[in-house]
Amino acid sequence: MFDAMDNNPWDKAEENAFKAFELYEDGDLTKALKLLEEAIDVNPGNSDLFFNAGLTLDAMGRFKGAIEAYGNALELRHDDLEILNCLAVDFTRIGCYDKSLETFEKIQSIDPDFEPCYCNRIITYTEMEKHDLAEHMFYLAQHINPECPICFYNIGNSLFSRQQYKKAIWCWEKTADIEPNHPQINFRIAQAYWASDNDHLAKVHFLKAIRNNPGEVDIILEYGIFLLQTGNIEDAREKFNRILELDPDSATARFYLAEIALRQGHSEKAKELFIAASEQDSTMPGPRQRLAQLAIESGNYKDAIIYLKTEMDLDIEDNEVLSSIGTMLMELGDYDRAVDSFLKVVDQDPENHQAFYHLGVSLAMQNQYDGALQFFEHAIRQGSTSPELYAHAAYLYLGNNCTEKAAQAIEQAICLEPDNRTFGKLARKIRYARAVERVSARICRFVGNIKYFARKR
Repeated sequence: MFDAMDNNPWDKAEENAFKAFELYEDGDLTKALKLLEEAIDVNPGNSDLFFNAGLTLDAMGRFKGAIEAYGNALELRHDDLEILNCLAVDFTRIGCYDKSLETFEKIQSIDPDFEPCYCNRIITYTEMEKHDLAEHMFYLAQHINPECPICFYNIGNSLFSRQQYKKAIWCWEKTADIEPNHPQINFRIAQAYWASDNDHLAKVHFLKAIRNNPGEVDIILEYGIFLLQTGNIEDAREKFNRILELDPDSATARFYLAEIALRQGHSEKAKELFIAASEQDSTMPGPRQRLAQLAIESGNYKDAIIYLKTEMDLDIEDNEVLSSIGTMLMELGDYDRAVDSFLKVVDQDPENHQAFYHLGVSLAMQNQYDGALQFFEHAIRQGSTSPELYAHAAYLYLGNNCTEKAAQAIEQAICLEPDNRTFGKLARKIRYARAVERVSARICRFVGNIKYFARKR
């Protein structure tokens, strides 16, 4: 009987679960998950095994798998608040905000004093850009636990996304006071100081973040970009090379090393690194745009078009990259794709008057003058101060015989750039057209009067 107990599969499942925990703590997540799956096969009625599998999948970034694991755990323990909380957080992580809020509200109905259901809802509402509701959740959480470091951290993220950097810094410093070892706090404070143009304090906190997390690639990368943008080229190069030591497959590090080479005039080295970055990560936006730029500079327009076409096929969200692609496509005469690129820009940033201007030029070059004029007018309404924009609008107004509007537009262009001879020539054409209109109107009235007197006779 005792021999049979020694071989009990339930004991084996428990042993696997214990080993899985040790492996999880050591960071060996793949082996931990495998042992948990084996334990679940033996004992599928243990909700803790599913919950621990969910936590492991979360640590691996496999959030959909974690949601499935938490769902299985809840089938066995329906109203477990910890499981529900983890499930709601993961729904936020994959963008299922309705399900996330529904789950948080269920937690609240079970136990209104369960603080994490308010604390974590701050993140959900922040990502939905419902910042008033995020702040409401923060105050509800504060009534339960006024010293929750995660609450201050989460509301800091909401404030940062609204560019309220001083308030965000205050919240994150509060987090640091309550939880000095919070892994991300100095990093976030550094980003806020950087965004508010306080480079000195940004650097101080970046260095603190790196000291606390010496092998954290994301922090080193951000610090490298900060150094690059503030002109510390050699220090930036050292950081990007450090990333390659930690992660030899980093396409991002190669991209920024290429940027440094490009700044220093080493075009061939830059090209080599941009190609390596694009091969390392075929979905990364940026390298092909830079390769197209280099191809244009060397007169290789055929390769430039190929690079830009490939880049356009990516799901690019960076408006700076999209605008650069659109400008190069205009330069190469590919106005259809240029329009596509600038439409993506204005879709993400409806107040980008420069993109509306380029849309107008691209359509005008394809003889779509009515559409072009609409984009020009939109850019002007948004407050653009580009003299070329006003001149282009004046030219199209003249073509549409709207000479009064043409005169107003060219007057604005000349005010902005009074020594531009091209604007002066266009102004003279508009004045001539207006003079012809006035003469024509007088002739029409004169002929009309003759006809009137003829009838009277």
